[in-house]
Amino acid sequence: MTTPCNLVAGAWRAPRGSATYRAINPSDVADVIVEYPLSSVDDVEDAVAAARAAQPGWAATSPVARGEILVKAGALLRARVEDLAQLMTREVGKPIGEARGEALYSAKVLEFYAAEGPRLSGDNLPSGRPGVVAWTVRKPVGVVGQITPWNFPASISAWKFGPALVTGNAVVWKPCLHSPLTSQLLAEILVEAGVPAGVFNLVHGDGFDVGQAIVDHPGVAAVSFTGSRAVGERVHRAVSNRLGKVQCELGGKNPLVVLADADLELAATTAIEGAFRNADQRCTATSRVIVEAPVAKAFTEAFVAKAKALKVGDARDPDTFVGPVVDARQYDKVRDYVRKGIAEGARLLTGGPDGVNPAGYFVAPTIFDGVSPDMTIAREEIFGPVVALFEVADFDAAVALANDTEYGLSASICTRDLGRAHAFVARAETGVASVNLPTAGVELHAPFGGSKASGTGVKEQGRPVLEFYTEWRSIYMKVA
Repeated sequence: MTTPCNLVAGAWRAPRGSATYRAINPSDVADVIVEYPLSSVDDVEDAVAAARAAQPGWAATSPVARGEILVKAGALLRARVEDLAQLMTREVGKPIGEARGEALYSAKVLEFYAAEGPRLSGDNLPSGRPGVVAWTVRKPVGVVGQITPWNFPASISAWKFGPALVTGNAVVWKPCLHSPLTSQLLAEILVEAGVPAGVFNLVHGDGFDVGQAIVDHPGVAAVSFTGSRAVGERVHRAVSNRLGKVQCELGGKNPLVVLADADLELAATTAIEGAFRNADQRCTATSRVIVEAPVAKAFTEAFVAKAKALKVGDARDPDTFVGPVVDARQYDKVRDYVRKGIAEGARLLTGGPDGVNPAGYFVAPTIFDGVSPDMTIAREEIFGPVVALFEVADFDAAVALANDTEYGLSASICTRDLGRAHAFVARAETGVASVNLPTAGVELHAPFGGSKASGTGVKEQGRPVLEFYTEWRSIYMKVA
């Protein structure tokens, strides 16, 4: 299907809103992928109504059968990995190698949650009353609204769909505007796998009206949102105010600490991988690198040299390391941050605000040193290939600076000292901590999310997220 449509009650429908969106290839802005209509609030009403009608039957379906449908969806997705990867590369500018990895990861996520179907058990409990037995069961929450971003249009979507569907919920999904055909393909796969009509609904639209309608709808029992802190705070307030369940995965200002005893070649490579993959458009991306003074000069030279050697270019080229940022708005935003860094007195070591290639939204890998903790580029999430370097006297100063942020998503350290490695992961105020690895990088069976301003609610991924999509019921029965 080449024209983006909504999926409501098992039928493909044209969105009924008056606004349109033009999806453009960020590697080649002359390549207009599709211009398509957006949904109206009435489309949301229809989707929620369809989900509410279908959900009881889906909840009554055996979790084993629900899991079998996800197994089939995973297999279908595996067969379409290349198709999905090519769509992501064209629509959001994700380098093709990374896009293939994301597509395969998405299939694995669906398969992981498929296996959780047979494990959705409760507990048998002793009762203090004679002749009474007690037990607990998990019940789905009902209709779930899911709002997903453009930086991982397949994998983040999959790790929301999987647990929601296997636990018996119906879904109303609003994906990002930038990747309508990627979203369409994911929905088609779920339909082909056998998800019943109305259980999974796709509504294309803008966050200001369609997203808000999902968030505010009294028929939506829970909302899972991934996006910016500013929007996430509004989502959290709106859903909480109506006593719905809400899960928000937001931003990060993630530090990599390099100690004096570190393998500097490994540390520089780790910084490159964390900072410049997907043009740093990851909530877990490395945006601050904190280096102990004795190795600051040597590390900086190695890091800058590696950054200068990276190929910036069309995401469809397999040799490209740094693709474009996603659109004109993000392009201007990132370059404004670079200009602000220069204006506030940071020293530009490589990169800069000038565009690399007028064909697309390309920003060169940009590194600053001489950054003070109060500078804008040290405090705010940029979501582009810009890194701030800091020099510190010792380990304690490094930890203090790493934690000196309102965010708390991911942190990493490069060191050969096992004691300091353990001390760092214990003291880092983040939901994810790593040693001798990039700040970016997650595994589907481990919970993912942050503390402080990086998120709220039950963590995503792994088995713990099943708590978000279910409610516990306690049952007592007099038997004698």
